[in-house]
Amino acid sequence: MAPAYLAGHFARHSFDIRCYNEVSDGPLEDEHLLAWPDMLVLTGLTNSFDRMLHLTAYARTRNPRVVVVAGGPAVRMLPTLAGRFFDYACVADTEDITSVIRDVFGHSYIAEEPLPRFDLAYWMRGVCYLETTRYCNFRCAFCALTAEGRSYQPYDLQYIRRQLESAGKPRKLFFIDNNFYGSDRSHFTARLEMLKEMRAAGHFNNWGALVTSDFFQKDENLRLARESGCELLFSGVESFDSDWLRSFSKVQNVRAPQVELITKCLDAGIVFIYGLIADVTARSLKEMRRELDLIVGTHEIPLPCFITTSIPLLGTPYFFEAVGKGSFLPNTKLRDLDGTTITQTPVDPLPDVVKFMRDLQSFREFRPRVLKHSIGFVKRYRRKLNPLQLSIGTSMGLMLSTQSLSTGSLPFRVKRRAPRTFVSTTEPLDHMYEPAFRVEARFQHHFNPTMVTDIKGELHQDILTSGLLDQHSVQAVPA
Repeated sequence: MAPAYLAGHFARHSFDIRCYNEVSDGPLEDEHLLAWPDMLVLTGLTNSFDRMLHLTAYARTRNPRVVVVAGGPAVRMLPTLAGRFFDYACVADTEDITSVIRDVFGHSYIAEEPLPRFDLAYWMRGVCYLETTRYCNFRCAFCALTAEGRSYQPYDLQYIRRQLESAGKPRKLFFIDNNFYGSDRSHFTARLEMLKEMRAAGHFNNWGALVTSDFFQKDENLRLARESGCELLFSGVESFDSDWLRSFSKVQNVRAPQVELITKCLDAGIVFIYGLIADVTARSLKEMRRELDLIVGTHEIPLPCFITTSIPLLGTPYFFEAVGKGSFLPNTKLRDLDGTTITQTPVDPLPDVVKFMRDLQSFREFRPRVLKHSIGFVKRYRRKLNPLQLSIGTSMGLMLSTQSLSTGSLPFRVKRRAPRTFVSTTEPLDHMYEPAFRVEARFQHHFNPTMVTDIKGELHQDILTSGLLDQHSVQAVPA
């Protein structure tokens, strides 16, 4: 939703603005569209940094006067490197775009009331995504928010209300806060009271959000959430292994048995969804198979909606731990920090880990038991959850089992120069590293991958000179 929030800072009647979402629409390779803007604003997750370089090369080839602005976690962690490619490398929050607008166009071009441009977020289908708080009050070792080190920030209640009102009257809301619960209980209860009031007035039907596991330790929280229209909650379970959770400073997940908290949520009439981390660098395949076997055999909880490798995101304690231990594999690319590629030396033999990760993409080992689990889940909660909630709760395992088929329904397939190896040292680049049309020679280097490690497995010069190891600024950095 960052593009919609960013767009809201531009004075509505002073600009023609278009948002483009590559996740929903595939690679942006339309030469006419790339030549159109006076300003190109880019954002994405850490492993999309290279993609922003590609788009910059395209836009500058087609329109040399275009002003390119970039932000997101990779830009925040690599400010010096980003400053070499973009006119503005924004290392603060979305509001930082106002200083860029002022610098390029003038103060009068800044929106008087910056509300997200939901009208431009065409990829929202039936669900409106919005934000009521920012950052998190916990410091998990693998989290990009920990790397940024910013404090939990609740939004003004009136701003939240205006966001809701500007969204029209969607049937469903999903709050994309990093932690909807947070550390300010009075603000949390005030938000729920406001949601209850606005729901009664017909602004929406129900809502969902992301919360940390401490939310479930107070039964009142579930009651208040349900009364205000909550029907779905996502929480980062990551693992059912308490020792592993402690090693990553995810202490909020070890205060009570996680299966107990999940069933409590479901019994309260709220569907629970979660993800898992397969940390092949610290846990054996035997341990992880045992954990997955437990999950598939426990019908009281849903199956995970995704399983990712442990990702040493730039600037996190986990990243610096990996650097200190020398566990990074040689020739690891920033692009490889995608959750499916092995980037560190595993506990078990690499060929065995590769097979495990490949099979995990389709839940192959556990696929025969998914249907039985789904039937057991429905029997357990058919009187607690509505039909849509039940379908969400059972679809997680089905999505895992058919992932290779379901990705075929995307508007594009990621083509690679060779078959995947699932190992960063040998993983081939995808076709987007080959220009879709001719770019000027001075932009050819934009299509070289940003490297994390060199041939010896040590930090690459890209990282050493990126600004990652320096004190980070919180201002927009003009190139």
